[in-house]
Amino acid sequence: MTIAHRLQPDTRATRERRQFDIIAAIARADAGLMIPPEKAPMVFARITKRIRQLGLADAEQYCALVLGSDGTSERRHLISALTTNVTGFFRERHHFDFLRRQILPDIVPRAKRGERIRIWSAGCSSGPEPYSIAMVLLDAFQDARDYDIRILATDIDAEVLDVARAGRYGIEQLAPLPDGYQKRFLRAPHTDGPGCPPEVAPELKQLVRFKELNLLAPWPMRGTFDLIFCRNVVIYFDQDTQMDLWSRFAGACKTGGHLFLGHSERLPQTFHGAFRPVATTTYLRTPASPPEQPPRKES
Repeated sequence: MTIAHRLQPDTRATRERRQFDIIAAIARADAGLMIPPEKAPMVFARITKRIRQLGLADAEQYCALVLGSDGTSERRHLISALTTNVTGFFRERHHFDFLRRQILPDIVPRAKRGERIRIWSAGCSSGPEPYSIAMVLLDAFQDARDYDIRILATDIDAEVLDVARAGRYGIEQLAPLPDGYQKRFLRAPHTDGPGCPPEVAPELKQLVRFKELNLLAPWPMRGTFDLIFCRNVVIYFDQDTQMDLWSRFAGACKTGGHLFLGHSERLPQTFHGAFRPVATTTYLRTPASPPEQPPRKES
């Protein structure tokens, strides 16, 4: 059999599979995202708009771009397109109930004594999660802005962070706000004329700092956190990356602090020496040292 006979024909299906493999490999290398082949239609649907914006002919040209020497900046747009930004105000409300009833009665007196309080919303998307945290905090502690309390909100997607900083949301997005919160924490916009969506109050924005951060990259934060919300984020990573992140979260969480995960996530039993489950997908950081970080497989 000749080499020509052994070569697979360059059909549309093989081209699309090759293109998918390129994009999936970049998503894994740059952001730790695991995208199985059955998600190929979703991948192509999401990059089609970007291909048109760039004036490219097809996905083949787009793959050539992101693989080329000038493709670094475009990879950020690619990750933005592939990232799932499902979020909402007071999503998984039981976490905010636990925050209000079980955690704030301890945090508020500590803040009044001059202690530093830090909260991290990791994978904050367009901002409803950190703003929900800020609302609960201000509801319990009206003068929170006058003390050393800050909420760090990070995401890999620079585009959704722009939305978060603007703090403007449609009426349907704001529907889950508890009674009284819309009146208290929303303001009519000062620009763009009638019909512009409401904007979160300045007191909320003063508590939250939005920063771009790839969780797989080194974390620039030096101090530890009293609360870490990382919900429905880690499920998109492979197991080695997940284990690495659990260890890093253990190191970033203050003893006595709490880690909140998403409804479909559970901290592996291996880490129950560093975290103790105290409520649904809610974990208390214990005095135990974090488990030794497992070696990562070479990609």
